[in-house]
Amino acid sequence: MQTRTPGNTQGIDVSRYQGTIDWAKVKASGMTFVFIKATEGRTYTDPNFQQNVAGALAAGMLVGTYHFFRGTTTEIAKAEAAHYANTLQKVGGAKALQLPPVMDYENNPDNLSRAQMNTVAKAFLTELQRLTGIKPIIYTGNSFAGNFDASLGTYDLWIARYSNTRVPDDQPAWKRWTFWQYTDSGKVNGITGNVDMNEFEGTAAQLRARYATTTTPPNPPKPTEPTNPPNPTEPPKGGEPMTTEEKAAFDALKAQVERLQARQQMEVPVWAKAAVEAALAYDPKNPLFSIDNGASYDFYRFITVMHRRGLFKK
Repeated sequence: MQTRTPGNTQGIDVSRYQGTIDWAKVKASGMTFVFIKATEGRTYTDPNFQQNVAGALAAGMLVGTYHFFRGTTTEIAKAEAAHYANTLQKVGGAKALQLPPVMDYENNPDNLSRAQMNTVAKAFLTELQRLTGIKPIIYTGNSFAGNFDASLGTYDLWIARYSNTRVPDDQPAWKRWTFWQYTDSGKVNGITGNVDMNEFEGTAAQLRARYATTTTPPNPPKPTEPTNPPNPTEPPKGGEPMTTEEKAAFDALKAQVERLQARQQMEVPVWAKAAVEAALAYDPKNPLFSIDNGASYDFYRFITVMHRRGLFKK
């Protein structure tokens, strides 16, 4: 496979083992992307998953997630895919993130045959894509990758080979890597202890472009609702009379806010405070919402994105 190239964008992957992470420092250290552990098997969820996703997004990183695969039958594989997809809904769904979900398949404790391994892998990948609408990535080790047949070569490869001199080997399914995890003992400002280091086969702009058609910006609504806000037109300035068009845009935005706010409620997270304050201050006489009793995670994400787009500037 190809070598690492100067100019390729850098990233990390994390789980609960990295503890509490200062994501602003991670981003400032030059890390562009991160894959965050979400789930394992049919029931386990990483306890730091939601906290890590929220922090990385707030810092402006490109975020993906991964699932540690343990499936030994197609039924178990599909159950694991459902557990992963359901857990992703806690952060707005797979399409709320900039990078695709990942199947981490790196060991075979039940000694499945290669044919069986490929069967359960395909069952998981197919079910996960059906549930999320996004084609997953496969993560595996340099030696373990030889178990996968050529039919899995249509999936992007994230491969682990810890070496400064040797590139990952060509495999039956792949001759190039998309991501290379090149060490498990990296040091990054904002993280205590070691962290896995990764490289994408291109620049940060190329990474964004590669997956731009398969994922959407943060703040996705429910699958039955439009992907984008009903009308991105800037709402009318506070105190000025509304035209018919402005009132329609304002009412559509308010309806979207109310739908998101009605979900499970929580206090205002730190990363959303500036956006909430700006939205509430926009037109105090005719506020978009009230958060006296809290609001949902998706609501805060929605308001944050609207704020970043400048909709609450006077």
